[in-house]
Amino acid sequence: MKKIFFALVGLVLAFSASAAPYSEGQQYSAIKQTVAGQPEVVEFFSFFCPHCYQFEHVWHVSAEVKKELPANTKYVKYHVDFLGGDFAPAVSQAWAVAVALGVEDKVSDAIFDGIQKTQTITDPASLKATFVKAAGITPEAYDAAWNSFAVKAFVAQQQKAAADFQIQGVPAVYVNGKYLINNGGLDTSSMENYKLDYANAVKFLVNKK
Repeated sequence: MKKIFFALVGLVLAFSASAAPYSEGQQYSAIKQTVAGQPEVVEFFSFFCPHCYQFEHVWHVSAEVKKELPANTKYVKYHVDFLGGDFAPAVSQAWAVAVALGVEDKVSDAIFDGIQKTQTITDPASLKATFVKAAGITPEAYDAAWNSFAVKAFVAQQQKAAADFQIQGVPAVYVNGKYLINNGGLDTSSMENYKLDYANAVKFLVNKK
């Protein structure tokens, strides 16, 4: 009997250990229609969004997610146009410039601060000046990228993805074209716990396929 008892206890413990740590309807939801042809992880954000400022600039959630992702997982960030009024499309194109030049990490914090904190970024000229100062690129390099086919293609890609995913708010993180992370369903007991839980949820869904 003792052997049977311990065997049963072992099965219960094994089941508990293998139970999914994240569940649909709590930490994530499945969207109604899968969006095909997207990278494994797609984040939508806006430099005009106060929640995105906290998510990216203060809590550094995106950086934690990238650090925890399995090797060779593609992570793409798209800037949306529905916040920021008439200036939003220019900022979306500037983000495409950052991606094309590989300076996203150098300019992201500076753009967030310039738009939301110091209000020193108010037009395309001040946006360009921020790139020159923060990323150390020349005005000519910025202009060349701005007018390039690669940047125009990325802008179109951002717009199409936002329409395909039917984005209503940001920040929004989608995994495998079919799962949306529930920003309010994760561990909010501390900043550190939140970003770790977020990263682990994304990793869980990447592996879930």
